[in-house]
Amino acid sequence: MFSQFELHKSLQLAIQELGYQQPTPVQEAVIPLALEQADLRITAETGSGKTAAFLLPILQQLLSRRFSGCGARALVLVPTRELAAQVYAHCRELTRHTNLKQVLITGGDNFGLQMKLLEPQPEVVIATPGRLVKLLDQGSADFSHLEVLVLDEADRMLDMGFSDAVMTIVGQCSPNRQSILLSATLANKRLHGLAEAVLTEPEVITLSTVQERHSTIRHQVVLADDVEHKLKLLSWLLANEGYQRCIVFANSREHADRIGGYLVTNGRRVGVLHGEKDQAQRNRVMSLLYAKAFDVLVATDVAARGLDIEGVDLVINFDMPRRGDGYVHRTGRTGRAGHEGLAISLISPLEWNLMASIERYLCQRFERRGIKELRGSYSGPKKLKASGKAAGSKKRKKDGKKTAVSKARRPKKSAS
Repeated sequence: MFSQFELHKSLQLAIQELGYQQPTPVQEAVIPLALEQADLRITAETGSGKTAAFLLPILQQLLSRRFSGCGARALVLVPTRELAAQVYAHCRELTRHTNLKQVLITGGDNFGLQMKLLEPQPEVVIATPGRLVKLLDQGSADFSHLEVLVLDEADRMLDMGFSDAVMTIVGQCSPNRQSILLSATLANKRLHGLAEAVLTEPEVITLSTVQERHSTIRHQVVLADDVEHKLKLLSWLLANEGYQRCIVFANSREHADRIGGYLVTNGRRVGVLHGEKDQAQRNRVMSLLYAKAFDVLVATDVAARGLDIEGVDLVINFDMPRRGDGYVHRTGRTGRAGHEGLAISLISPLEWNLMASIERYLCQRFERRGIKELRGSYSGPKKLKASGKAAGSKKRKKDGKKTAVSKARRPKKSAS
C-alpha cells in the first residue's frame, strides 16, 4: 500500500480518490530513494507508473520543508507538448488538496501569458526545453534555488535536438538540487554523457530490458508492395481487427495527412497528430481522443513517447520506424500495465532489412502474417543477407536494480 511511504496526508487523500491500489514496481523502487533525496537514473517502461514515482516524492518534499528562497522549487522537463500536458494534469490531480501551484510551459502557447504565469513563482514548473530557454533568456524564470530537477524521457529530448537547451537550463539550476533522469530505453553514449553532467553519485534503477518490455505484445508483419497497397491493407485491418483504440504511425507529416485523408474518405472517423499542427489543433485532437470521439489516431512519433492513452490495444506501423528504440516506443503505446496488445508493421521491399535489424535488436522474430484478400506480389527477398545491428541499438548491459555510476562533473550537493 502507498501508506508504507509515509506521505503527507493531503497526498494520501488524493491517492485514495484516484483509486491507486498497490504501488507499481517502479514506484516501489523509486519513491523510497527519491524521498531520501538521492540522485536517480531510471530505466523503466512507459505505462509503468513512473510519473507518479517521481511526482509523489517531489510533492512530499515541497510540503514537508519550508522554502526560504525565491523562484521555482521543482522543474520537470519533457520532450513534447502532449507529454508535458499529461504530466501537468497528473500533478494537478495529486495536489488537489494542497496549496502548491504548478504551471505548464510549452511551445505554441502565448509567450506573454507564460511570462505572467511565472511571476507568482509557482512551486512546480513542467516544461518543454525550447520554450523554457526563451523564457530564461527574458529573465522570466528563476531556478537559482531549485530543489528538484527531473529530466523525463531524456533520451527522446536528445533525439529531438534539445541537448544544448537542456544543458542551458541545467546551468541555471541550483547545484545543490536533487536530480532525476528517466528513460524508457537502454542507455546510449549521449545519454551517459548527459547523466554524468547532471547527476551526482546517482542510484541506478533498471526495471526491465527491451525484450521484457514487449512480453505482453504480439508482433506481426504484413508484406506490402507499395504505399497504395499499404493503404488498402490498413483499411482492411481496421475493419477486421477487434480493438478498442488504435494508433497508426507514419514517419512523416505528409504520410500522416495522406493516411488520415484516405481513412476519412472511406468513412472512418480519425484524428491526425503531428508536429506541424499548431497547438490549438493538437490540443483539440487529444481532447477528442480522450473523449472517445474517434478510435483511430494517425500520428508521427510525436505520439510515441510518454502518452498514456487508455484502451490502446492495437498499433500499426504504416511506415517502419528508422530506429530500434523508435519501434520500442511506438509499440509501447499498447500492451501497457500488463494488458495484451498487438503491433502490426506493414513492410515494403525497401523496409525488409530495417525490419530484420529491429528483430535482432529485440532478439525475437516477428510473426509473418498474410491477408489473402489483399495478397500482393512482394513475398520477401529472394536471398537473405546478414546486416548490422539495428539503428539505435547499443551494447546491452546486464540488468540490475542498482549499479554504481561514475561521479558526475558538477559539485556534490551540500548537506541540508
